Amino acid sequence: MLLMRERAGAAGSPTRRRKATWEMVSTAGSRPTGISLGRLAELAVERTGGTEELLFEGRAESGAARFAQACRFSAGLRGAGLVPGDRVVVHMANCPEVGIAYHGVWRAGGVVTPVLFLLDEAELHHVLVDSGARFIVTTPDFLAKVRAVARGCPQVRALVVTDDSPDRPGTGPAGPAGLAGLGGSQPPVLRFADLAAGDGGPLEPTDPDAMAALLYTGGTTGRARGVVLSHDALSAGGFAAASGNGDEELVGLLPLPLSHVYGLTISVMTLHARKPGPAILMRWFDPRQWLDLVAEHRVAVSALVPSMIDQLLAEPLHLADTSSLRRITSGGAPLPRETALEWQRRLPGIELVEGYGCTESAGIITTSPRGGARLGSVGRPAPGVEVRVELPDGSPANPGQDGEICVRGPMLMTRYWQEPRATADVLRGGWLHTGDVGRRDSDGYLYVVDRIKDLIIRGGVNVYPRDVEDGLLGHPDVASCGVVGRADHRQGEEVIAYVQLVAGGTVSPEELVRWGRARLGPLRYPREVHIIESLPLTSSLKTDRRALRSLTAASSRSRRPTPGGEVQSVE
Repeated sequence: MLLMRERAGAAGSPTRRRKATWEMVSTAGSRPTGISLGRLAELAVERTGGTEELLFEGRAESGAARFAQACRFSAGLRGAGLVPGDRVVVHMANCPEVGIAYHGVWRAGGVVTPVLFLLDEAELHHVLVDSGARFIVTTPDFLAKVRAVARGCPQVRALVVTDDSPDRPGTGPAGPAGLAGLGGSQPPVLRFADLAAGDGGPLEPTDPDAMAALLYTGGTTGRARGVVLSHDALSAGGFAAASGNGDEELVGLLPLPLSHVYGLTISVMTLHARKPGPAILMRWFDPRQWLDLVAEHRVAVSALVPSMIDQLLAEPLHLADTSSLRRITSGGAPLPRETALEWQRRLPGIELVEGYGCTESAGIITTSPRGGARLGSVGRPAPGVEVRVELPDGSPANPGQDGEICVRGPMLMTRYWQEPRATADVLRGGWLHTGDVGRRDSDGYLYVVDRIKDLIIRGGVNVYPRDVEDGLLGHPDVASCGVVGRADHRQGEEVIAYVQLVAGGTVSPEELVRWGRARLGPLRYPREVHIIESLPLTSSLKTDRRALRSLTAASSRSRRPTPGGEVQSVE
């Protein structure tokens, strides 16, 4: 149930009518559990028997078997020197050992620091130094990179490597490559299997308010910073996600990185499920393999990011067996309107819904009710979450008004790691100020417009990059696009678009400028369009607007005016 709670406006004369404003709050009972995630895992196995299966590349393991491995791995970590509060970096592509490592670390009282395996050495080095990590868990294919970086981090006690070694083009061997010229001692390499070979030790008593995870944001607005999430926050986020999706007992397919905040939410969500269903884990996303797994295992539900949905829509879907699919949840980045419409045209019987969250909210803010999704909306507040849209003066916005999305609930981060000033900037009065622009309708559905920092002000007119991107994506030759602003001495800022074409696309920059003007009107269309081979993405598969701004600065000398007054790419 969603409550629209009335809040009175500023006090005034008794005879003066006060303006009513509203904030959205789900009345469903999400709450912190008051126990550690290690204890929550014990209770989950006792409640369900741990019979649910996880399938991964031909092998199947029950929840009970994975829990037993986590208990043994926890004891092995403690034997190797881990003490409560130690940070453990988990640097792996998807595999069952990721979840086992998480729960083993939590059981020992440690803190998991998941990182995407796509991070380069400089990014990984920043995480290791900033977090003060004592252990790193990885796989043989990434060991060379991890060893090279860890050699310059003397606080790292040991590297833990699994026996899992997939064939992946472009990955290095598990040798000492890349170590030449680096100072520092080399930490020992321990085998995951050896640490998990002994008896399971006791559960380490842990305060539910203690740090459970230290996650690093994608860095699209600056250098990645650590986000501190407590045991209670992750538990509340997992409970909200489990309560909001209603997908228990259905076969699920998991292609998203477990190292993302969503992966942590998934890992905890199953601890709250009354009857968790079987799940198929993908090492990494491949659209054809995803379709094959859907058909083979009769998959009903899956969560994707928009770039994955675009890849699926590029496949001959009429040849695939998708008859078992009921619901796809999109998250991680805004879902373009044209992508949602194309999905509805080609797969009308499969519900595509959006959710919304961020690292600072344990990945969960809103969910879309089953059968109640609205085009362009990210749904309504998840159980136990309060959402309000705030105007620049701090007052709540009315339906239809744009403002900053602010969130309150038990799943919020404790703080930014070692950044008290940044923490104070976003956590004010118990509310997380997300930095996202949004609006709500009269029924409490939330619509995310864009990032505040990405707003382009051209000639005094607010231009949201997402609106421009949606307009250009309506052209049949456009596969993806990203929009940024460039300083302009006449207009203040100018709208610049970068476009990746579909295979065989022939549209020119000049034609796209005209298309944009016809779709967006004379105030908001892009005056400059660059056609590029591929759109840069962050490691979390979002459009990398920082990279696009760098391209804009580098290409400013190549611009030329046209007779119509617009500026187009000369590429």
